[in-house]
Amino acid sequence: MENFVFQNKTKIIFGRDTENQVGEEVAAYAKKILLHYGGGSIKKSGLYDRVTASLKKAGVEYIELGGAQPNPRLSLVKQGIDICRKEGIKFILAVGGGSAIDSAKAMAVGVPYSGDVWDFYSGKGMPEKALDVATVLTIPAAGSESSPSSVITNEDGDLKRGLTTDLIRPVFSILNPVLTFTLPAYQTACGAADIMAHIMERYFTTTQCADFTDRLCEAAMKTIIHNVPTCINEPENYDARAEVMWAGCVSHNDLLGTGRNQDWSSHGIEHEISGIYDVAHGAGLAVVFPAWMKYVYKSNVNRFVQFASRVWGIDIDFHNQEKTALAGIAALEKFFISIGMPVRLKEMDVGADRLEEMADKCTGSGSWTIGGFMSLDRNAVLEILKLAV
Repeated sequence: MENFVFQNKTKIIFGRDTENQVGEEVAAYAKKILLHYGGGSIKKSGLYDRVTASLKKAGVEYIELGGAQPNPRLSLVKQGIDICRKEGIKFILAVGGGSAIDSAKAMAVGVPYSGDVWDFYSGKGMPEKALDVATVLTIPAAGSESSPSSVITNEDGDLKRGLTTDLIRPVFSILNPVLTFTLPAYQTACGAADIMAHIMERYFTTTQCADFTDRLCEAAMKTIIHNVPTCINEPENYDARAEVMWAGCVSHNDLLGTGRNQDWSSHGIEHEISGIYDVAHGAGLAVVFPAWMKYVYKSNVNRFVQFASRVWGIDIDFHNQEKTALAGIAALEKFFISIGMPVRLKEMDVGADRLEEMADKCTGSGSWTIGGFMSLDRNAVLEILKLAV
């Protein structure tokens, strides 16, 4: 096990009706905020009314900015930065899924910065200050409600890039599983694929003797595998929704990565797909991850055998471990298919004509490699994309 520091400041407020506490929680930090959300779903569900009523009751003034969408856009982030500066706002409340939360985080680092906020996402600098951010989560998926990460898409060049800094970890997040009852089956499945990917990026490691976090990762994956079909078939099953919501939060709050090196190449590859084609991030990951596995598994067959045995319950063939490893990969693909996820690029109308471009963007035209489990150069990324076709 490797040395590590684990610290997570996010206060999690979990359970039924907890969104009604948001005003009291916000008031401890600010009396004037930016309320950021996506489309009309929070208004149709009544969540908007409950949140704003709670804010008013606590004496919190709010300026609204809606419009967050999947693969959140830099242009909206800049609009939010301008509003916060003009209104003297020091606190942002995001109500929604990962897109609204990631946008809010980007605004939070952009407001006190004199330059272009994209500098932080393009690797030209790191923020030194940020506004406080809090969330009311409606979609278990990105894990942004307690993570130090944000991913934004720059429409100029179709570039999707991330920022990681503890400055943007939310001060509190409200998680009410009831708020996920109305999610369409496809969004539920996309969220599950995203959560699985967050766990697997940490699970596939070269670090030896990290069995405790191995077991935590395996438990989290099995929780998703067991409960997501119930969420799809019984949308208002509170217990199943609660299991998925909490697993999604823990999958990306850094706990599962303690003491071990991590990979993150599948996320890097998928960002190029959704940056160009604007596909759902979870759906893209459902396509990329099995393709990545098929390319890298021989570099550490034992890890894939463990994945097959412990996560999927596949009997180990000690005379042919490669067979067991491949069976585990096939089980993952079968699971994604069973919940309505694509497993090939063509299922998302992503053709093979821009694979070279994606491989170039992912590796700086061959200037760098990606991945911690196995180092991948431009040609390796291209081969993985071909496996995903």
